[in-house]
Amino acid sequence: MKYASNQSSMISFPLGGIGAGSIGLSGSGRLIDWEIANHPNKLSHNGYSHFAVKAETDGRLIDARVLNGDLPPPYTGMPEPAEASIFFGFGFGANRQLLPGMPHFRDTCFDGEFPLASITFQEPAFPGAVKLRAFNPFIPSNDFDSSLPAAAFEVEFENPTDCSIDYTVALSVHNPADCSWHEVSGRCLVLKQRRHPADSDLYGELAVATDAGDGSIQRYWYRGAWMDEINMFWNDFARPGPLPARDYPEPSAENWGDTGTVAGRLALPAKTKGRIRFVLSWYYPNVRNSWQPNAGQYPGWRNWYATKFDSAAAVAGYFLANYDRLLAETTLFHDALFASTLPAPVLEAVSANISILKTPTCLRLENGEFYAFEGCSGLVGSCEGSCTHVWNYAYALPFLFPALERSMRELDYTYNFQPDDGLAFRLQLPLGREPSSFRPCADGTFGGIIKMYREWKISGDTDWLRRWFPSVKRALEYAWNPQSSELWDPARSGVLTGRQHHTLDVELFGPNAWLTGFYLAALDAAAKMAEALGEPETAAEYRRIRAKGRRQVETELFNGEYYVQKIDCGDRELLAAFPDAEEYYWNAEACQIKYQIGNGCGIDQILAQWHAELLGLDDVFDPERVKSALRSIYRYNFQQSLRNHTNFWRVYGLNDEAGTVICSWPRGDVPAIPIPYATETMHGFEYQAACHMILRGMTAEGVELVKAVRDRYDGVRRNPWNEIECGSNYARSMASYALLNAFAGFRFDLTVGRIGFQPVGRQPGETFRCFWALDGGWGQFELADCRAALTLLYGKLTLRQFEIPLKVERVEHGKRPLPFRSAGGAVLLDVPLELTAGETLYFRE
Repeated sequence: MKYASNQSSMISFPLGGIGAGSIGLSGSGRLIDWEIANHPNKLSHNGYSHFAVKAETDGRLIDARVLNGDLPPPYTGMPEPAEASIFFGFGFGANRQLLPGMPHFRDTCFDGEFPLASITFQEPAFPGAVKLRAFNPFIPSNDFDSSLPAAAFEVEFENPTDCSIDYTVALSVHNPADCSWHEVSGRCLVLKQRRHPADSDLYGELAVATDAGDGSIQRYWYRGAWMDEINMFWNDFARPGPLPARDYPEPSAENWGDTGTVAGRLALPAKTKGRIRFVLSWYYPNVRNSWQPNAGQYPGWRNWYATKFDSAAAVAGYFLANYDRLLAETTLFHDALFASTLPAPVLEAVSANISILKTPTCLRLENGEFYAFEGCSGLVGSCEGSCTHVWNYAYALPFLFPALERSMRELDYTYNFQPDDGLAFRLQLPLGREPSSFRPCADGTFGGIIKMYREWKISGDTDWLRRWFPSVKRALEYAWNPQSSELWDPARSGVLTGRQHHTLDVELFGPNAWLTGFYLAALDAAAKMAEALGEPETAAEYRRIRAKGRRQVETELFNGEYYVQKIDCGDRELLAAFPDAEEYYWNAEACQIKYQIGNGCGIDQILAQWHAELLGLDDVFDPERVKSALRSIYRYNFQQSLRNHTNFWRVYGLNDEAGTVICSWPRGDVPAIPIPYATETMHGFEYQAACHMILRGMTAEGVELVKAVRDRYDGVRRNPWNEIECGSNYARSMASYALLNAFAGFRFDLTVGRIGFQPVGRQPGETFRCFWALDGGWGQFELADCRAALTLLYGKLTLRQFEIPLKVERVEHGKRPLPFRSAGGAVLLDVPLELTAGETLYFRE
């Protein structure tokens, strides 16, 4: 996506590693959102950190500028977390540390296709165009390189003139900690803290390194008062020649927080191009739970990357040494993803939201396990604990980095069981603490079982499943516990009837399709896992309960158009079994139970069916009724304009923007106080509904819902790489990744070496192409008339079964024919084949 200067004011493109924090690249080229110290830091900047460029010839300066475009308004000043002084913020003008008053470039064009970004800068006074490219490695299945705490930049100059020009680019970085000292090693400037010991959770390092052959380093900017430091830096830079050296023997007595600069120089003959690379790395090795008031009593832990590197300089050195490979493999992924023939809004939604993995929403614990918040508040994570019900929607991690997703299941089943076998839905840090005492969550508990099935099929690792299946049974069978506080299904009826906590942060009472659907899908997944592990009696019991529950759901919970909650909100006795609930839930004025759905049309009413279709489970609901429910969601919940929509809650869509609301009451029987968030447009919910429509043949409607979300993230109103819900970089939006699998009709089961594709909406004569990923490898699938090709671009996979929408007469590995047979609509190779990177299988009619 390209964003002109007047379309990029809200852009902050995250550059960082999985669980390592990030720095934002703004639409105008500024370095913002410095979220590198193990916590969010929205709207922050780091002193005068910036790029600057200059051009000179024959010892004469042609032009010098900071590598920024115009600072977007407002220009009266805005309060920022990093600025405590009364002489900053509103009423003091544009933020001068973002250098809006310095010479900069007139026109910019931001081109962002995550994980790659570039900005082209144009200015009549500067000889030639300048392009800044930026990335951090994003290589599916390679979670080591994809977790580096660094950002890489490449500045390219094009000399359009008839004479040679010397170009210089300088990266200046402010040390965010006071009392710093600087160490130079070759072409690398390292900034370390002296104020805090190396084992403090406040200790940190930065490193700036370049591959420029002709470089210069200014270890310290001038120390003075007022604007002396930036004044003297510009005196040094905006003249011919290299930067002069400057050293101070001691740290600044005023705790100034010094700035240092690394510059590279490039001599370009007429009509040629050249580039200089930089790596900016960070190292904040020690983490502590800072988001809970009482967590200070617990010890901290090491950041995962700190167990692999011993300094910021080591990270920068590794990055530069492997730069070509890291960029090539990241570009390989980018090109494969963006070659997918998906509708533009869909591809944008898929790619933009995988950036969440590179933000402070995500952490990696000391042994590499993945942990996450729901999103990011301004300075701390928003809603801790790898929240199971929110991460139910997030489909990117299990396919792109399956080992990390498996670690989430392992942590849940190791640390989250409560004394009565209920499963807490927020993991407490540091690991080993007592689990949360808050009640279990129905969609979180049963969603975890569905995800166990998914991770097993993605990896094909039955030994892993065997290790964790006792915990699966323990979590599932909690529903039957007559002594539990929640009484979900003590009669083993297959329908949840007790107090059911869920992702909308309250409880439903009585039967409802949404949460019982999760229960039924979990019973199906657990039965299939039990059967594979040689437990036929367990599988039979689960199936018996599921069949009974499914019959009751279809009999009692479908109102002719969609699925509902069966409840009499005026029946106070429903709360009698839960004495601690009555005061909170009873609305004495309206004589109703609060926070229920009743006969409402909920966006998630058949969410479990969405999971089932994506993962190859059996139908949860009647197929024809599923279509009816999806049509109802489109008819009643999708708003083509929100201008006249009444929303008491958080506002993620407004005015003439379109969106799909959480719940509607088409028959006018809305409770006095209905379920929370009912009137919001929350993007993960919108994506799953859209994706489900696409799976069920409502392609145009599904794409319309996706487009409505992405139109709201246009670079002016909101940041295209930061979908918000309960905070920034919200995990639920990674439901958008499932759109890719839905359009591909992607099918997989690595326990038997199976992969398949049934593309949606392809017309005769068209070529369909898509990216795909599983544990161990990823690649591209292409389908045209009479032929198909499956290419593995990275890793290796052993495959034997293929589901291809062709009457296959010939299978070729490269140019070598392979013996096969057809069975049940699938192609079965006589011998399993190990595909390695760069190899292609061809299928021909």
